[in-house]
Amino acid sequence: VAIVDVIDQNRALVDGPCTQVRRQAMPFKCMQLTDFILKFPHSARQKYVRKAWEKADINAKWAATRWAKKIEAREKKAKMTDFDRYKVMKARKMRNRLIKIEVKKLQKVPAKK
Repeated sequence: VAIVDVIDQNRALVDGPCTQVRRQAMPFKCMQLTDFILKFPHSARQKYVRKAWEKADINAKWAATRWAKKIEAREKKAKMTDFDRYKVMKARKMRNRLIKIEVKKLQKVPAKK
């Protein structure tokens, strides 16, 4: 969502035309600011906010952030079935076994001085 106007020290008027968030007052406590900045007039109408949002390509920029990727990974993990969790467990075991073997090989090689 984009902050369209500051109502008072505790609330702001927000609008998310490309994210299906209707224009509404939202407390600052419920917001987390990002580094993305849009240029549009004070208290702009929704079509101007949408135009600025699309021009700045905010959805693509957001999808490229680590924050968005973490949220996506968390959602993907929550949707996993038992069999998916089983496959992940087996893959982790295999990876850890390979790491353990390589570490033991490196420990056996005497250190050169």
